[in-house]
Amino acid sequence: MGRRAGTAAARANPPLPPSAFVAIILTPAVAIAVMFGVDTASDWAHHLPRWFIDAFEEITNFGLGGWFLIPSAFVFLCLAAVAAPTLPRITQGVLAALAARFGFLFLAVGAPGLFDTVIKRLIGRARPYVGSHDDPFAYRPFIRRSEYASMPSGHSANVAAAAIAIGALWPKTRPVMWLFALLIMFSRVVVLAHHPSDVIVGALVGAVGAVLVRRWFAARRLVFSAHELKAFPGPSLQRATAAARQILLDHSALRRRI
Repeated sequence: MGRRAGTAAARANPPLPPSAFVAIILTPAVAIAVMFGVDTASDWAHHLPRWFIDAFEEITNFGLGGWFLIPSAFVFLCLAAVAAPTLPRITQGVLAALAARFGFLFLAVGAPGLFDTVIKRLIGRARPYVGSHDDPFAYRPFIRRSEYASMPSGHSANVAAAAIAIGALWPKTRPVMWLFALLIMFSRVVVLAHHPSDVIVGALVGAVGAVLVRRWFAARRLVFSAHELKAFPGPSLQRATAAARQILLDHSALRRRI
């Protein structure tokens, strides 16, 4: 019965929604158009005030994957460390629900980021500061050098994936997360780390990757509904607090026995 339900859910929700297929088709076309129409005219970034560039040099660092991966991995490992079969079922359920959410966040950001890291080495596009800044068509494929790892933008993939993942868990955060993502994407062009088309393709990689991870979780009824793809209600603060107290009591009792 459970296997049939899982099969039906998989049929009801294909790996990607139609809108994602449209984005996958249109984004490369837009990126190519941007290469010719915008990348070749990105000389404006070289003439920005120094203070403006310095400010965005600080802002752009918040697009590093570690800002999302390290906290989510740390919380996940902590939850796994305190889990014990002696805990009440309701406490185990709270821990499992929280672990699934933080595991989802880690994979939704980490998987697209890993793909981006691999594919950019194969493409080998030169960054804007390499050679002539008005030549966005300099490529050296299959070379493992940072200056030839411009497309896709890793920062853009990270923040787009984070916007999708965090917005899926907490829908009210979507406007703030996408504003943050757009700011980071803009910063990558300002600091001459990427061409505009790199940012567009990076955002596509991050968004599609996060959507795929979300659907993988939903197909297994983890965190998300298999049909509506909405996040299941997470543990309330009251239940999480009660679970934390129960864990402390359980560990105290275990120490007394030892």
